[in-house]
Amino acid sequence: MADDPYIGQEIIGQFRIVQRIGKGGMGAVYKAEQPAMGRFVAVKILHRQLASRPDLVTRFRREARAMSRLTHPNTVRVFLYGQLDNQALYIVMEYLKGLNLHQITKRQGAMPLDRAARVLIQVCGALEEAHSVGIVHRDLKPENILLTEQGGMKDFAKVLDFGLAKVHDIDLQSSSPLTQEGMVFGTPEFMSPEQARGKTLDGRSDIYSLGVILYEMITGKLPFDARNPTDYIRHHIKSPPIPVTQRVPELTFPPQLDDVINKALAKTMDERFQSAADLAAALEPFAGDVSHAAHRPQSESRPPEVQDNGRARASGGLRPRTSGTTPVSKRGEQKRSSLWIAIILLAILVVVLGGMLITVLVTDRGGG
Repeated sequence: MADDPYIGQEIIGQFRIVQRIGKGGMGAVYKAEQPAMGRFVAVKILHRQLASRPDLVTRFRREARAMSRLTHPNTVRVFLYGQLDNQALYIVMEYLKGLNLHQITKRQGAMPLDRAARVLIQVCGALEEAHSVGIVHRDLKPENILLTEQGGMKDFAKVLDFGLAKVHDIDLQSSSPLTQEGMVFGTPEFMSPEQARGKTLDGRSDIYSLGVILYEMITGKLPFDARNPTDYIRHHIKSPPIPVTQRVPELTFPPQLDDVINKALAKTMDERFQSAADLAAALEPFAGDVSHAAHRPQSESRPPEVQDNGRARASGGLRPRTSGTTPVSKRGEQKRSSLWIAIILLAILVVVLGGMLITVLVTDRGGG
């Protein structure tokens, strides 16, 4: 990286490139300092030699435009995009610290089902927003889901890289679509059957990819035995997934999990979950206590739970509210204590007043 021309440079008068933190086929991602705001950002810059390719430039602009429209907390935020003096295009995004799901699985092995469900419920929230405005990710894979810490919440998911997103945008100034039917983009291990065939996609293709991600998160393996990308594509089109209990016999899973995975990985779109919200609802029973905090009945043994709302659930679940509310049993004890104190004070008052009365009477008699 010593010969990277961007390291140490200031771009568009406000971002100083500190280091390169990632590199891909289309460009590189840098950590940059923004002194005016007192923060670090991530800057993605398209390879300069590719700037003369109209199709790649259009795809890069499409990524920036698509991501800038998304405001869900589990989607990486885009602050700015444009073109540098050397004609290279850039996107300025929030800088995130953490590991992606591929790194986590590689280091830690299979993830517990409840943790995996909580993470993917967040991802479903981000996808639900994207799909509602006509954006299909098209390249969902563990590398594009990063877990960070935000607002004190660990395992806060961020969906990255809408670089292959298909945007249904009638205002897009292009004489021909970038991803025409018959063209295949994406990662073979996580492709939907229709994507592998080069068919027209919608949000249900992302749901299939998310089903593959879930499978790998909880087993450490993919749902098919394959030796190369072509094998994976063939399995996605024709083969049912290997049941998780057969894939990892040493682990135990709820029997209902097979139904969720099979529905997410259905070969035809109409047989799958029809929305990311539907998949999130199906994952909730596996998400454990954190996800279900709002659905527990209140009891005297613990304070009331925070009221549920859709956005909070999509952002990783709710935790019990830690307010100063006193439990009912404690309030009862306090009332009884207060009553005894009042009785004692009244008795003391009676004794004092009685003593004063006796003194007055004695004095009167003495004076007579």
